[in-house]
Amino acid sequence: MGKLSLRAVQKLTCKKRDAWWTVLLIDPVATRMLIGMAKFKFITPNRVTWAALFVGLGSAYFFLKGDTLSLVIGAALYHLSFILDCIDGKLARLKGNGSVFGGWLDYVFDRIRVLFCALALMGGQYLITHNELYLLAALAVVFLDMLRYVDALQIYKMRMSMRMKIEKLTLERKALEDEQTQREATGAVLPAQPPSEQPKVVFIEDLLRENPGVEADVLKQQRGEVVDLHAQFRNRFPWYTRFRQALLRSRIRPHLISGIEFQMFIFIVAPLIGQILWTTAVSAAALGLFELVIMYKFWLSTRDFTRLMEELATKPSKAGVIAEHLHRGRHRRAGEPGDPSEEQRAVLVQQFPLPEQDDDLGFQPYPQPYAPYAQDIETQQLRTLPYWAESEGSVR
Repeated sequence: MGKLSLRAVQKLTCKKRDAWWTVLLIDPVATRMLIGMAKFKFITPNRVTWAALFVGLGSAYFFLKGDTLSLVIGAALYHLSFILDCIDGKLARLKGNGSVFGGWLDYVFDRIRVLFCALALMGGQYLITHNELYLLAALAVVFLDMLRYVDALQIYKMRMSMRMKIEKLTLERKALEDEQTQREATGAVLPAQPPSEQPKVVFIEDLLRENPGVEADVLKQQRGEVVDLHAQFRNRFPWYTRFRQALLRSRIRPHLISGIEFQMFIFIVAPLIGQILWTTAVSAAALGLFELVIMYKFWLSTRDFTRLMEELATKPSKAGVIAEHLHRGRHRRAGEPGDPSEEQRAVLVQQFPLPEQDDDLGFQPYPQPYAPYAQDIETQQLRTLPYWAESEGSVR
């Protein structure tokens, strides 16, 4: 393999947007190490992932000792472990030999490293100081790290679901409009377009990702019809666009305190300055604040999604409406005053069909009222008592 250009390697392997800790303190070192490691065929992304785990476990060993020198060594090893953790992905992008299993392995090993280092760091300090707050700090670090990544995966899943629903409804509406136009023009309906010829739905977040330095309004004017699920957030915080563009010029993403910065402050900054509890508390508060901002932004995005779905819907929505034929439960009998007739019930069933088994596997309709038994002598005797008519309806 010929000599690799540092600029070419950085352009090929570095992400367009990344955490500020990675951009400023990891990428300059990782790309230079990558140039040397890429020359050896036996160095694969999965092996680098294993090396990052073992170095991280070595960091946990020194954290457990708890003295000042061990904390400094542990912080240095954790930083090296994170550099290797970044190199495995860069090596996969450089050589094109990444795999799905490698991505899963990298994610699982990251969680294992955080777990062992958190327990070792806080446990080592507890053994020295006997301060129970370190045990709570260990629990908080593991919980927040888990919550951060689980929440990120769930939000990503919901966003993909929203995009798929918008794409499906947009294409259906477009096909319906084309069919109506053809019918008005020619009086006949032509065959539907193949999926490859159908127009593709364009989302503003994709355009911003490809053009990080261009404003959203400019992209909307250039591309025409663009789906924007972040309109309310930008309208409420107009300064966010300028702030985002200023950071993206240096490849820094606006999420300034993410899981990466949280780990680095806990396992590198805190051991080096010797203020583990205070650094943990401040980092946890900052991470929680940014997570609340992300949740608020996602909530506004769901409101944009609901509004857009109502605009694209070809039929009036029945959301929040309970069908009349579902109101009768165990306490009412068919034929009572106010019950719909058979014809009305048939119309309601068509308007509000019951869910099929494939739609809702857990759906169970209300059972019919128990049929009266003639041999129930005790009940018949009770009905003859004078107080029955007054208390009927309250007897259970």
